[in-house]
Amino acid sequence: MPQDELVLCKYQLDPSITAEQPGVRLHSTEADQPVDFTFEAIRPGLFRTQFTSSKHPLPPFPSAHRPTADSSSFHVVNSGEVSKTLQCGDIEAKVQWNGEPIVSIGFVNEEPLHEDLKFRSYALDGPGVAHYTKYARGDLHVGLGEKASPMDLSNRHFTLTATDCFGYDVLRSDPMYKHIPLLIRASPKGVVATFSTSHARGYYSVGSEMDGMWGYFKVYRQDFGGLEEYTMVGRTLQDVVTLYAELVGYPQLVPRWAFGYLAGGMRYSMMDTPRASEALIEFADKLVQHDIPCSGFQMSSGYTMSEEEPRSRNVFTWNKHRFQDPKGFCDEYHKRGIRIIANIKPYVLANHPEYDKLAKNGAFFTDPRTGKTGVARLWSAGGGTSGEGGHIDFTSNAGSEFWYNGVKELRKVGMDCMWNDNNEYLLPSDAWELALESAATAEGTKAATERKDTGLWGRAMHTELMGKSSYDALLEVVPHERPFVLTRSATAGTMRYACSTWSGDNVTSWDGMRGANALSLNAGMSLMQCYGHDIGGFEGPQPSPELLLRWVQLGCHSPRFAINCYKTGNDSFAGDVIEPWMYPEIVPEIRKAILRRYKMIPYLYSLMLQSTRTAVPPQRWTGWGYESDPEIWSNKILKDGETQYWLGDTLLVGGVYEPDVSEAKVYLPKKGRGDPGFWNTNAPYQYLPAGAWYTISSPWKASIPVLARIGGAIPLGRDQQVVAPGDKVNEASLPSNDRREVEVFPPPEDMSDGKTWYTNTWLEDDGISPPPVKIASFTVSYMASATEVSVKYEKDVGAFEPPWVVAGLIVVLPYGDNRSVVSSDGTVVEATRQDESGRKRFHIAESKA
Repeated sequence: MPQDELVLCKYQLDPSITAEQPGVRLHSTEADQPVDFTFEAIRPGLFRTQFTSSKHPLPPFPSAHRPTADSSSFHVVNSGEVSKTLQCGDIEAKVQWNGEPIVSIGFVNEEPLHEDLKFRSYALDGPGVAHYTKYARGDLHVGLGEKASPMDLSNRHFTLTATDCFGYDVLRSDPMYKHIPLLIRASPKGVVATFSTSHARGYYSVGSEMDGMWGYFKVYRQDFGGLEEYTMVGRTLQDVVTLYAELVGYPQLVPRWAFGYLAGGMRYSMMDTPRASEALIEFADKLVQHDIPCSGFQMSSGYTMSEEEPRSRNVFTWNKHRFQDPKGFCDEYHKRGIRIIANIKPYVLANHPEYDKLAKNGAFFTDPRTGKTGVARLWSAGGGTSGEGGHIDFTSNAGSEFWYNGVKELRKVGMDCMWNDNNEYLLPSDAWELALESAATAEGTKAATERKDTGLWGRAMHTELMGKSSYDALLEVVPHERPFVLTRSATAGTMRYACSTWSGDNVTSWDGMRGANALSLNAGMSLMQCYGHDIGGFEGPQPSPELLLRWVQLGCHSPRFAINCYKTGNDSFAGDVIEPWMYPEIVPEIRKAILRRYKMIPYLYSLMLQSTRTAVPPQRWTGWGYESDPEIWSNKILKDGETQYWLGDTLLVGGVYEPDVSEAKVYLPKKGRGDPGFWNTNAPYQYLPAGAWYTISSPWKASIPVLARIGGAIPLGRDQQVVAPGDKVNEASLPSNDRREVEVFPPPEDMSDGKTWYTNTWLEDDGISPPPVKIASFTVSYMASATEVSVKYEKDVGAFEPPWVVAGLIVVLPYGDNRSVVSSDGTVVEATRQDESGRKRFHIAESKA
């Protein structure tokens, strides 16, 4: 976009905000239209900045609902003719306007964490704006939703929009699928984040631009409209991510079944001989044959492909040759315990049976040059194919009703989840106009504007409205189940409706597996916390047996575990598939990893329940919670986030990212002098002190590095699919969720003082009900001496009691730990038996209700 910056230097203070109020309002008449600047304290740690004019209005559909300022905890410590300083506890914000406005925010008597760039802070830039701030070299910069590896975004430039980046390079491609203008700067001294609510296309230069006169800076550029930006300040990443969640919404509840193995593959639904439905039943039969549980299947869009030429994908239709009886097929999959995830796309090709009717009723965008439906090229059949058609305008009544009713019908047929795919809204023109008819358009909208252009409103707003429509339609059809919307593209607001997302059409490679970790970590800090990848790679060559097994071992230790692919290869029309049994020589190891995944679901599910309450991502950067360890700030490998991460606060997961390698280097972070260290959960099962790098033995058919924090605990269930307590029907006769074990990790015998208690709590609900849900809480505390481990088990079940509570709890000690277990009343607990790994198990009852 052409640059046309205008920095205004003469502002007058608006007296409508008094000297005692914690905010500033300024006006300038230097430009050809009046310009307004406001800075407000919203709540402790959260501030709002707006920079607007009549030609640069506020975002008309902001991705965060504008909160009402509650500034009672702030007080003004200095107010003059050209400056104002506010404080709340140890947080301080200062605004100066002796020239252009300069905002600085940080902690009292410390260097600001956020500071505008002098002489260039806020600029009108043609139809959009630019915001320049100082750049701190050496600090960690993260966020922006989903950006190519590494995790540290420092010294790089990004486009803020979404695109269908099929077969992307995980180290270089930009943009990708998400549009989330959230940038976080983290350092040992504190954390600050800035977030723009606009859906308009933009750019972020994170220190990649520099100038001898301006020095080092960051700049956010927005193509259309005025600036509405929130700044969040805290001591830790946790502080700031929680503030962000309070602004845009906490992560959504995920159904319990979605934490199992999710299968998929384009080829299955593209088959005519045998019919796709028959091929899918055969796939389900093979799962049983190989004793591999599966909880869901991602039904690619081949089920919607027309039977006549041109054979395009027509959303909300069924290919009745491939699926003669759609409901009967869904019922059959449900009898096998497999939920169905339906691929749906927010566009209608010109040969769709409903296209002419929808165009006549204004369901699509309007091209102002013709006054008619805007026509775009859209993916239609196989790899590289396209056809003409229109994207659904979710601000139109006809478009939103078509979508809502289509989702309802799919749910009635038996499709359990809506997979909002190809929803990046790649419109060819910013001038295309919206209808602005539907009620959804007004939600969260307060800016007054008569403009209808896509440039100002933003393509990405339709991704959000699509998510809301899918969510609402699912809830209407089955009101007793939480809606499951899986989305490929996303804005900050989209995740109020979509509970899960993934990194899109990745490529099979060792680098792709490694770089995916960095994507996950930035996604989690951007509140996309049930996030994962297509295990083995969506596109590219088939993975080798070694790469597939390594990827499955790693993917089983992530919030979302799915094997789905296209693999154009020799067949760009239907593609090829990755199946767990494709290499007979590793089927036992693949099965072992997947069964461990199922066993860990209570741990994974608890992490997601905590996420919906606290916004703590299940998958976390190594330095999360370890801010006092200097290594996490100075080591590039750790800041890149590609080789290791926390899964919850007990497991530190590493990986092997090269072929023919049987060991891996892992750093074990240290939390102060008293940190008790880690256990290696795999052979040779050694104790490892914190605060050092280690080379961990990791034979490819045995394990990847999985280290357990001493003092932690992992709740476990059955190593198979179970029925969620809230399921009203159990078509597959799945076993009950009636078993709970807890792996604990006490210090070694020679380091146990018999005084230090370690406490761990996990959460459970019925796994299916929509919010608000009834949650039960369980706590296991333990203390170790040289000869015994004392255990306390407490429960707070409230209105929900899981089926396993009746049977009690099994406590499992680490491999080689031969100490006895004593209950809280001093009674020695008899060991029940050793598990398959040779670890001792003890059955205990709760200490108190």
